[in-house]
Amino acid sequence: MGPGPAGGVAVDGVTAADAFECASRSYEIQQLAARVAGCADEADAVLANLASLELQTWQSPAGRAYRLTLSLHAAALRRSRDALLDAVAVVLRHARNVSLADRTGP
Repeated sequence: MGPGPAGGVAVDGVTAADAFECASRSYEIQQLAARVAGCADEADAVLANLASLELQTWQSPAGRAYRLTLSLHAAALRRSRDALLDAVAVVLRHARNVSLADRTGP
């Protein structure tokens, strides 16, 4: 063990300051993942509201067009929600990698 670049003691080439910085970055990335997950939850809520608006009893051409438009928007929103959930997994994986980089050094 020897002094690190900031004057701290380095363990396997990682100073305490480096470890703190990586832990802080990992936490910030985890917060980002939580915000993205919140967006996916909001998309789920919107999808639930869209389902209640379908108004299946409208049999007129306007009613059918309305339901078709809602279903197209709902499908696009489901794809977006799925992409958000995929993004949560990727961001969390990145947070773990940042944390592991802290342990293994540069």
